[in-house]
Amino acid sequence: MESLRNEEQRKVLMGFFKTGPGEYGEGDEFLGLKVPQTREVAKKALNIDDGPLNIDDVPELLMSKWHEVRLCGFLILVEMFEKQATKRLINDAEAIRKRDEILTIYLQYAERANNWDLVDLSAPKILGAWLLLPSNLGDRNDKMRMLDELAQSECLWKQRMSIVCTWKTSQMGDATWCLRYAEIHLHHSHDLMNKAVGWMLREMGKRVSMDLLRDFLRQHAHEMPRTMLRYAIEKMSEKERKEWMAVDGFRGKR
Repeated sequence: MESLRNEEQRKVLMGFFKTGPGEYGEGDEFLGLKVPQTREVAKKALNIDDGPLNIDDVPELLMSKWHEVRLCGFLILVEMFEKQATKRLINDAEAIRKRDEILTIYLQYAERANNWDLVDLSAPKILGAWLLLPSNLGDRNDKMRMLDELAQSECLWKQRMSIVCTWKTSQMGDATWCLRYAEIHLHHSHDLMNKAVGWMLREMGKRVSMDLLRDFLRQHAHEMPRTMLRYAIEKMSEKERKEWMAVDGFRGKR
């Protein structure tokens, strides 16, 4: 990955991911690789003829100072998880053990997913999928307690994981996760979280039920930051969007 370094692209990415003093990505370092390049490296690492990358090697990638190398590590975990989550292997004992192992490593190094792209490209496909699959680590209530810990963490990126992972649960037809963590993060002060919550509410409405989305808005639109609300209603008709945006009593950023 270091051999693919691109200085011009590196400067663009450092600005795009807000790495300046006081910004949310302060101090992060980039090689200047585009995501398709990183995906290609991850796939190659898992398909080396003389021995694919072992899961025990992934933490070295996750601890790298380079943003793209950490992303590569998380994408490798995604690939590993998805191979153990096919329909044929959902209830397979060895597959369940491997999925739990991958999930455990993912959570152990969660703080290394220290920007929104690292979270968004990994949390739904690992954490979100795991929530609705058989596990030896606990039942649905245990999983919810684990997700609550992420949501209540002081780490912004763990908080984002707790809501963005619900993209997958909504795709699988379960709205309860999205609704729970949207409510928990309803008054979050960070714009990245307001956007994420609105985005996940929008996806829940699209994938599961627009009526559930409208019920949520009827309860909470008056207290939602406007950015969050705007994202949540993005796929509604112009007439309905204007009606929701006209609700009085907004809190947070306008």
